[in-house]
Amino acid sequence: MTLLVVGASGATGHLLVQQLLERGEHVRMIVRATARLPKNIKNHANAEIITASLLDLSDEDLAKHVAGCSAVASCLGHNLSFKGIFGQPRRLVSDATRRLCAAIKANNPQTPVKFVLMNSSGVHQENVDAPIWFAQSLVIGLLRALVPPHVDNEMAAAVLRSDIGQNDPDIEWAIVRPDALIDADETSPRMLHPSPVRSAIFNAGKTSRINVAAFMADLMGDKALWDIWKGQMPMIYNTDSLQD
Repeated sequence: MTLLVVGASGATGHLLVQQLLERGEHVRMIVRATARLPKNIKNHANAEIITASLLDLSDEDLAKHVAGCSAVASCLGHNLSFKGIFGQPRRLVSDATRRLCAAIKANNPQTPVKFVLMNSSGVHQENVDAPIWFAQSLVIGLLRALVPPHVDNEMAAAVLRSDIGQNDPDIEWAIVRPDALIDADETSPRMLHPSPVRSAIFNAGKTSRINVAAFMADLMGDKALWDIWKGQMPMIYNTDSLQD
């Protein structure tokens, strides 16, 4: 089974790749540069590295890279710097999601390809009865106006939720929404919820990047788990953060 990961050199992306390689999967990666990839990934026999900027690839080349992949995972995100937040490309995540979906469909897959998108706890799932705190809605309105990455995340989710929808013959999807991301050396107990159980703005829980990576890897390889969460936007928290 070949799996494609974009954003593989990022803080969560490389952990996802490691999880998949440890499970014996063949992992194809599209990265702009290999310098940030750990040596154990670069030297792994099951790692296939394509050095390119995803948004600069032609439609034909991107379709070739997606061909034969049973699942695609995106861990793309904006760097937390002034240039990363306000510079170009402002639509990195949504444009990549849209182009990857088009590439999947261009290959006319015989069975639906899984698309797992890492997103944000601040992105609301419209068709779920989730609480929206008034003060939080005001802050999110400001984020939409002032912080481009938030709009980018919302647009990326909309590509899957609205453009692809629930009954697409070529693509099935799940959008993983972690809360405040932290680093950890090992996985720990995690909790999954279909909607937020605390305010992402005023009372955020913690989610370790390695737990996010492990959950995304589980979704890509575990049919029973996939059947539970496909077409949804699960929130993921470290269990101990919900006990605060």
